[in-house]
Amino acid sequence: MGKGGPYWFAGKVPEIMIADFRNLKKINPNPQYMHTTTKTDLTTLSAVLEKLRQKRQDNEFIITENGFTTGSGKYYQPVDLTIIKTFRFEGESDPADSAILYLLQANDGLVGYSIDAYGAYSNHPGSLYDEFIKKIPVDERDEQVIFS
Repeated sequence: MGKGGPYWFAGKVPEIMIADFRNLKKINPNPQYMHTTTKTDLTTLSAVLEKLRQKRQDNEFIITENGFTTGSGKYYQPVDLTIIKTFRFEGESDPADSAILYLLQANDGLVGYSIDAYGAYSNHPGSLYDEFIKKIPVDERDEQVIFS
C-alpha cells in the first residue's frame, strides 16, 4: 500500500466521497420501502403495452384515409389528438427491430397508442402516417402522471 493506506488521496478526500459517506447512513436496503414504479420499468414495448392494458388505455389508433380510428367508428384528425408521451425502442441485435410508440389522448378523453417502425422500415406505406403524426400537437407528460 502507498502512503496513508488504501484511501490516500494526496492529503484530502474528494468532496464526492464525503457526500457518499454521509449518505450511507440514510440508505435503507429493505425492499419494502423501495418504490417499484420507475421509468426503467417501461423499457420494452411489451412492458408499455401491458401497462396500458392494465390502465384500460390499450386503444390502438390506426391510420385510415379518414384519419385515426380505434375501430369504434369514430375518426380523429390531428387537431383532435395530443401526443402525451413518446417511447422509442431499439432492438438489441437488429436495428430493424426499432419502433416508436406514440401515446395519444383524444379531445374526448380517450387514451391510446400508435406504433411505427423507425425510418426505412416503417410499417405504414406512403407518407400518410408520417404526415398525420407530424401534425399532432405534443404535450409530453411524465410517466408517473400518465400511469398513476
